[in-house]
Amino acid sequence: MKTLYVSDLDGTLLRSDQKTSEFTNETINDLVQKGMLFSYATARSWHTAYKVTDGMTAAFPLIVYNGAFILDNASGRHLLENFFEKASAVELIRELIAGGIQPIVYAFIDGKEKFSYRKDAVNAATWEFILSRTGDSRERPVADTEELLRGEIFYFACIDEPEKLRPFYERYGNAHHCVYHQDIYSKEQWLEIMPIKASKANAILQLKELLGCDRLVVFGDGVNDLDMFRLADEAYAVENAVPELKAAATAVIGSNDEDGVARWLSRNWRVSTRIGAAKGKLKVSGDFDRWDREIEAMFDGDTNS
Repeated sequence: MKTLYVSDLDGTLLRSDQKTSEFTNETINDLVQKGMLFSYATARSWHTAYKVTDGMTAAFPLIVYNGAFILDNASGRHLLENFFEKASAVELIRELIAGGIQPIVYAFIDGKEKFSYRKDAVNAATWEFILSRTGDSRERPVADTEELLRGEIFYFACIDEPEKLRPFYERYGNAHHCVYHQDIYSKEQWLEIMPIKASKANAILQLKELLGCDRLVVFGDGVNDLDMFRLADEAYAVENAVPELKAAATAVIGSNDEDGVARWLSRNWRVSTRIGAAKGKLKVSGDFDRWDREIEAMFDGDTNS
């Protein structure tokens, strides 16, 4: 039986300093090399996710932009893509701007990933986010709205007051995949809009099928992780997770700053793999009680797994 393990990134796999620890990097690198099927799912791009997970060098597929893309962690090569239809993207941009919201528009232009924005029109919160991406080769300030429409568009980021964003979230919720949340670092209100098929949950299901997995184990911290929790055979909330996610979890594990995910994987993946191997070696003919007793005896008291 093959199991896929998927973790959220910010607030779950990343510590509060927005980086993975040396312990987490070494643990995941080691387990993936030994055969663990792992991925993380994030709203970040590959460019920023790659920086904050520096040291996590194992090759595995990952989910970025809340499910818009599945790509290879080592090379950045896209394995799956979701884009807006052009007419739908154009309508979204015009309606957002008419409602007083200046979005950051993510698209592939001439084969290169770019994020575009009206430098003369964005608000202070949006500008602070853009400044945090200083030096990013994807940055593309534009002079007019028509330039925002270029390329194959796959993602809109809107940062503004809740009273301005909430009506658009309610309006677009059925036509597109929308994520309405407060950023865990800046505390600013965000509305992210993606193609209807682009979501963490959908991407996880696609990845599970692609890898031929039978089971799914997930880890998260926020309300936006509830969808993937509902899909999973086991779902673990880190100690710093919101109450709603803890209530939906199989169990609560150590916090992100305690490397809760990596420590759970280090302990449980090793044990489950060894138990699976041991079961395959046992010569049992229908005596399942004896089977279970022998398995338990093999690993009784093993706390160093």
